[in-house]
Amino acid sequence: MEQHDFIVTDIRGDYAYLKQTDANVAEPFQVALALLPPETDIGTKLRGFMGMFEIIDQIPLF
Repeated sequence: MEQHDFIVTDIRGDYAYLKQTDANVAEPFQVALALLPPETDIGTKLRGFMGMFEIIDQIPLF
């Protein structure tokens, strides 16, 4: 497996929707917020590898 970069496009209830940014993948996919770092919010850029995610950048919302 290889690592991929994602951006959080939406949060609904207990789930975040991630769009892969390092490949041509059209649809965001759903991930439980419990699996993401606690600071995760809409616009957060994540790097994921084997089901583990780390924040690589956060875009301020305000």
